[in-house]
Amino acid sequence: MKDKLEIDRCDCTVIHEELVEKVKKNMPQEEMLYDLAELFKVFGDSTRVKILWALDEAEMCVCDIAVLLNMTQSAISHQLRVLKQARLVKNRRDGKVVYYSLDDEHVKDIFDQGLNHIKEDGQGE
Repeated sequence: MKDKLEIDRCDCTVIHEELVEKVKKNMPQEEMLYDLAELFKVFGDSTRVKILWALDEAEMCVCDIAVLLNMTQSAISHQLRVLKQARLVKNRRDGKVVYYSLDDEHVKDIFDQGLNHIKEDGQGE
């Protein structure tokens, strides 16, 4: 039996030129792919994922998020800056309190798609 981690590969040397050209023509520009990779890196931190989860449930201030995640306000503020720079969260001020929420519906969609993928892991093999 093959090792499950072994990757299947072609044993031929035929290049399917039309297919390669079609894919090359439709591939986004290098800079856009770099930006996409950077976006996914932001999701690579479990604290940021927890913050996104919380903000998907409700608009929250730093104090509330810090209590929820049992972290310091400083640590939460740092992660919120990263999320804001990636345009995943936005904020609004109400007097002295700053509330954070997901930037737009796309963020929820990305998050939900990732969760759906994880939940079905192993079922399609």
